[in-house]
Amino acid sequence: MLRLPAILLCIAAVAPAAALSSADRRFLEDLSHRNFLYFWENADPGTGLVLDRARIDRVPLHPGRQVASLAATGFGLTALAMAADHRWVPQDQIRRRVALTLRFFVVNSPGKYGFYYHWLDPATGERRWESEVSSIDTALLLAGVLTVRQRFAEDPEIVRLADELYRRADFTWLLRPDLTLGHGWKPESGMLLASWNSFSELMLLYILAIGSPTHPIPPETWYAWARPVSDYHGIRYVNGSAPLFSHQYSQAWIDFRGTREGPPDAIDWFENSVRATRAHRLFCMELSRLFPDYGPQTWGISASDSERGYRAWGGPPADPDLDGTLVPNAAAGSLMFTPALSLTALRTMRARYGARIYGRYGFTDAFNPLTGWTDPEVIGIDQGITLISAENLRAGTVWKYFMRNPEIAAAMQRAGLRKRQRSVPHAGGGR
Repeated sequence: MLRLPAILLCIAAVAPAAALSSADRRFLEDLSHRNFLYFWENADPGTGLVLDRARIDRVPLHPGRQVASLAATGFGLTALAMAADHRWVPQDQIRRRVALTLRFFVVNSPGKYGFYYHWLDPATGERRWESEVSSIDTALLLAGVLTVRQRFAEDPEIVRLADELYRRADFTWLLRPDLTLGHGWKPESGMLLASWNSFSELMLLYILAIGSPTHPIPPETWYAWARPVSDYHGIRYVNGSAPLFSHQYSQAWIDFRGTREGPPDAIDWFENSVRATRAHRLFCMELSRLFPDYGPQTWGISASDSERGYRAWGGPPADPDLDGTLVPNAAAGSLMFTPALSLTALRTMRARYGARIYGRYGFTDAFNPLTGWTDPEVIGIDQGITLISAENLRAGTVWKYFMRNPEIAAAMQRAGLRKRQRSVPHAGGGR
């Protein structure tokens, strides 16, 4: 393993604070608006369901690949809340889209015990690709549902529909004897064998379940899943082999800043993800011996497309299939954790590779500087985490709306997640 200089490790461990410049804010405004356009232009007009992916040149995908994603629809609802704040489109159009989407799930979408299929026909909501009724994808949908419930709190229909969707989700149905939650269910085979039993994007699911107003699970479930510790060049953090998006998805909505969980672990989850992102950047810098386009200003690997199909890349440690692909949403999804490092990476990639990787919907999903390959498509959940992380960096907006839900505050209290006495870092600072 390549030894990194001690001074480099010191800089990575204690990044200087820096406020966003006017140029940074203009860049983020442009990126966020482009991300929003993905959700605005790729949602079915009759259901509100958001396509899983789209081509960057806006040429329609083959009909067999035009499938809606439950998770992308949750990100899309959150994007509509951001659009209302920024006035990117007329307010009445946004409200109609939000209400239409919520109404569709309340009245028409098939599912089981308040959970829904991972992949859906965008026009009908029927199950596609023999997918499962998914616990985590339903959690991502509900995160969007609760965000719009607070953003449009003065709209009685939106509030009523959002309440109904959260109240109908029976989290106890998925609870295992070991107090972990299952991945989901299929009509052909019943419950999936896998459960959410080790650190991943699972935190959102558990907080929603503990806080449920109708079907809560015991608060002890928060401590039922494993917290494997990684150590990379002296940076210790809970991670295991999870890709970087595992740190980003739950914290897109849950504001863990200044919060530490109770005994026995006493983990500060926000700081944990800051450390994970710093370690990931150092890992990419070390990989520059193999992939010279990686470096301190161009870094980031996460689950993404590649020349050889979709890959759930993480690291450290390195995946043996890693081929030099860069994934812009890896750095973008950590804007809320490491503003200075992530902004530098994104602005460098845009300046260096230009329109090849940056178009109508923002950054392409992935590209490989070594081979010249550029993904012709973008993926909804990746555009979504970019938009939300940028918004949380700029003003903590998604955190603000989501944390106003009383069920979330109650869940965190029940799970023993307590605010520390020191002040919470202001969104927009640098790391």
